[in-house]
Amino acid sequence: MAFLGRTSTEDQQDPRQSLVRQLGNCKTALPESWVIVAHFYDVESGRMELDQRGRKENYERFDIPIARDGGIADLLSDAEQPARGFDVVICESISRVARRAFEGLTVERALERADVPLFASNEPITLSGSRAQRVLQRRINQSIAEYEVLNTLEQSWGGLCTHVREGYNIGKPPYGYKAKVLPHPNPTKAEKGHTKSRLEPDGLRAETVTQAANWRYHEGLGYDTIVDRLNADLKRYPPPQPTGSTRARNAWSKSSVADILRNPKYTGYQVFNRRAMRSKHGKVNDPIKWVWSAKPVHEPLIPKWMYDELNARRQARRGSRHDNELNVHPETLRTYVLRGMFFCRCGRRMLGNHRHNIAYYKCGLKKNNRGRPDIYQTHPRMAQLREASLLDAIAQFLSDRVFGPERHTILAADLEGIDDHAAKHRAAERERLDRVITDLGRRQASVLRQAQTGDPDDPFTQGLRTTYNELEAQKRAAIAAAADLDAAATNERSKPGEDDIALLDALPYLTFNLAEAPQEQLRTLFETLQLRVHLTDVTDHSDEVHIEIRLPADDLPQITAQAERTGQAMPTTKERLLGEQAFFAGLLYVPPTRFIQHPHEAKPLVSCGFPPPPGVSDRVGGGEAARHERQLAGRR
Repeated sequence: MAFLGRTSTEDQQDPRQSLVRQLGNCKTALPESWVIVAHFYDVESGRMELDQRGRKENYERFDIPIARDGGIADLLSDAEQPARGFDVVICESISRVARRAFEGLTVERALERADVPLFASNEPITLSGSRAQRVLQRRINQSIAEYEVLNTLEQSWGGLCTHVREGYNIGKPPYGYKAKVLPHPNPTKAEKGHTKSRLEPDGLRAETVTQAANWRYHEGLGYDTIVDRLNADLKRYPPPQPTGSTRARNAWSKSSVADILRNPKYTGYQVFNRRAMRSKHGKVNDPIKWVWSAKPVHEPLIPKWMYDELNARRQARRGSRHDNELNVHPETLRTYVLRGMFFCRCGRRMLGNHRHNIAYYKCGLKKNNRGRPDIYQTHPRMAQLREASLLDAIAQFLSDRVFGPERHTILAADLEGIDDHAAKHRAAERERLDRVITDLGRRQASVLRQAQTGDPDDPFTQGLRTTYNELEAQKRAAIAAAADLDAAATNERSKPGEDDIALLDALPYLTFNLAEAPQEQLRTLFETLQLRVHLTDVTDHSDEVHIEIRLPADDLPQITAQAERTGQAMPTTKERLLGEQAFFAGLLYVPPTRFIQHPHEAKPLVSCGFPPPPGVSDRVGGGEAARHERQLAGRR
């Protein structure tokens, strides 16, 4: 006979004792003259796929006093050999073959095809009698084995979810937090030294997380730029340390920054099941499967509203490059100044297109909205807008609302239309709760003074104690309600105040004609302002857009400098006239450092900036200059 054994990993039981017990039970159940001549066993989970079984060598770490001839894969291979050294296979119970019925049946069928019966020590061992009865008992045992493991997993999962919803942490604290160890709420386990932990900020590391989020949100920096800033001062921004010391890089990487900014635990909530722990190689689960605590349970390092905004931006920029360089595709001929900044009403990025020397941004139905039945009926076959029209709208927006002399008046008019009744109601409710908490505390103090001077056995004194406890319950409820209001106020973006409006005073007065500015300057200006343009309607012939920019207080000098550089890079009226003159005059030479003068007038017409080539006069005679002047006047 061949012995088949299996035990779970070392964190679940002692493999040495388990295998010795299994072999002993099998020997006890053997009929007379039956002898075990081969031993096949593994130290692994019984829920693994059959093709993954028997490939690990965990057994070598344990001093198991049983000679091993291989694992389950070796057993199935040897069973197919004509010169095998056994005729029967025995195990302690069918659950030791596999915890799932499908894998157990697969092993059983493979042995049957090789004419090798499979017996279990907790089942009748006989080669005669009713086969149907043996199969029925075997299938019942296989079903029970699968039920037991599934029931255990469900109960364990429920305990983990309850643990997280109560605000306790699982595993190593994320970067920026440290574990705050608390006694176990179960007194029996607390006496044995068991503990639970919550999260609390970890000094410089906590400040590093907040700084990285601010860079990402306010400046729109990419992961590579954030990494460069962090690595420039490792004392101020200490790098994360992995669990294994051999994996430590002692430096920041893009993956570590990305993991931090995607971790919802930094919002103050406790979150579990973000990644598959036992399968799929740590694949990120769908957010709908995440387990959240009911309310914030530790100090947030990233506000919830900022985390949601960063997550939305990341989803919107998926598949889009951070810079505006040409694509690596060999057929790419140009780039677009609003690439990745212009969004359709359906939520997708508008794609650049160039036809007949005109740049467009379009959103096609078939390519961009496949599998989106919620917008299929209202989305046109092709929504598109000219780039020139968009730049005109953006120029008017910047000239009027950001760099114009009437910007304060326009902003004040816009703010009057903002509905902040919910915030005002929340503030009033918070003030009311403060008064309630103060009043309850005063009443408790009065009751406590009366109870201290009374007889403990007096019914009046006992009634005072009951009243004190009722007031305490009301006070705790009011404190909890106030905490909920504070959390809601933290997660909601408030209406701009006077300090926010005053940021406009730091910007100069400028007027833009973006159609004349170089594309490189425009792109840099738009990235500095974190420009976002949204098409408000996807119906046919719609050209209404929503323009959004951000003015971080720390970046106002940079915004001012970039806006002035963009303005200086635009052609002046003189340069545009020269361009028009060269276009209409054809072969007519324009002397740059002098003046073109009408033959009958001394008044200069156009001032230029280059010396004439040798042998060319600086005066234009006859009616040619007069005709050219009339052409320029008509163009103006």
